[in-house]
Formats: sequence, C-alpha cells, structure tokens
Amino acid sequence: MEQVNHAAWTGRTVEDTACFTEADATRLNATLGGGLDVGPDCPLPPLAHWCAFTPTAANDQLGPDGHPRGSDLLPPAPSKRRMWAGGALEFHAPVKIGEPLRRRSSVRSIVPKAGAAGDMLFVTVDHAIYGPRGLAIEERQDIVYLDIPESFCPPKPRDLPGTFVQRWAPDEVQLFRYSALTFNAHRIHYDRTYATTVEHYPDLVVHGPLQAAMLMQVAQQIHGQPPKYFDFRGVHPMFVGQPSEITVQEDIAALNLWTGQGGHQCMQATAIWEGTQ
Repeated sequence: MEQVNHAAWTGRTVEDTACFTEADATRLNATLGGGLDVGPDCPLPPLAHWCAFTPTAANDQLGPDGHPRGSDLLPPAPSKRRMWAGGALEFHAPVKIGEPLRRRSSVRSIVPKAGAAGDMLFVTVDHAIYGPRGLAIEERQDIVYLDIPESFCPPKPRDLPGTFVQRWAPDEVQLFRYSALTFNAHRIHYDRTYATTVEHYPDLVVHGPLQAAMLMQVAQQIHGQPPKYFDFRGVHPMFVGQPSEITVQEDIAALNLWTGQGGHQCMQATAIWEGTQ
C-alpha cells in the first residue's frame, strides 16, 4: 500500500451544510420499502442524514472505482479498495425534515495494520451534526482501505444468531436507488462487470449503509421509537440475487440485530434506547 503521511491527515477538519427535504424523505421511504414518516414537520428519520451530506466531486474528479480521487478530509488511496466498515451514532436534539443541517467532520485516527488480506489502513472519522436546536447527532465512521485481491477471498462466515423477523431481497433496483440517494458512485453497487472483474466480487455488493438503514428501521418498528444509540459493523459482504434475512435478539440493555445471507452474518448492529443502559 502506498505510504500515507498520517500526521498530515490526522486531526484534519472540514465543515459543510445540507438539508434533508420532504422529497428526499419520500424517495428514501420508497427505497427502504415504506414505514417512514415523510410529511412536513416530521422528525428526520434516523440515518437519513447520510442522504443529505453527499459527495460533490465532478465526474472528471472520480477515480476508476467511482470514488473521488481526492478529498479535503480523507487520505488518498489510489488503486485501493475503500469500504465503510462500521460506525456508531448517538442522537441528541431532534431535527425535522426540511430543517437546515451543519456538519463538522474531523479525522480522529489513521492506523495501518497487517492482516490475512494484506496491508490495511483504518481511518476513523468523527462527525458532529447540528440542527436548529443544537447538536443533533454525534457519529463515528470507520473506513478501511485495503489492496484489491486477485480473487474473492471472503472473511470466515459466522453463524447467524437471533430470531428471524424479516425476509429481505435486495436487488439491482434497490441498490441503484440507494446509490442515487446517497450520490455514491462506487461501481461495486451498480456495475456488475466492474464488481466482478476489477474488485473480484462474485456479484454486486449491497451497501453497508443500506443494511444499517434496514436494521435501524426494524429497531424503530420493534420499539416504536428511534434508539438513542446505534452502532453497526460489517462482518461479511452481502450480494444481490441471494435470499437475505434480518434477525434480532433482545436483552435487558439492548436490541441486537443482524442481516444475514446463506445462514451467516453480513452486518451486526446494536440499538439502545434512553434509560436502558
């Protein structure tokens, strides 16, 4: 992996503004399969800010994988696979659909590691998102850069725990719609030829954030309100064209959730409500 001057990027901070509109909410609701309150003055759906703060790089500024070649925040990683590996969120002041949002983002750490898949670079980014009533969301994003393998080398499968609650059949249309909502041009989600011949996946890859959004929706449906805390982590890639499911397991302090495919975990998440810690 190319050398990165970690000190030059650690602590780097940028700010931007956005707004998640009623039209955005209607499109997100259609993409996730319904269940969101999308009218005027409705609360911002949890994780909907991912569809508000979107990339703005022009087409000629994109790399061959669809990611921007450069960024004011993230370190460069030419010819490397970039994945959103997981994250954690804490929700504070409420925000309504259509209200202005401001985000302050900073690089917390950049940590190189060596693993079975080769050299990796873990980048942790912190976001603080403000609405009209002050700090609304604190978020940590975990991003990993790694070499593209010569063939698909999946992580070791982990058994899918929990109780079945929902079948899910992510298809090309849902992936395309979510890519459009988040303005995510990473070609592994819509370009099958690129996904299979360049990054050597067996098929199109289901977005990690889309899986997290589906788990968040299930968590909110079970408890009748969004959680105070939510964290998630990718365990194994999920692909289109294969039956998928969502399972849950509740304990005293939290609701644990999983997406699964072929009997093994794809993403795991934990939701915690106020007063349950």
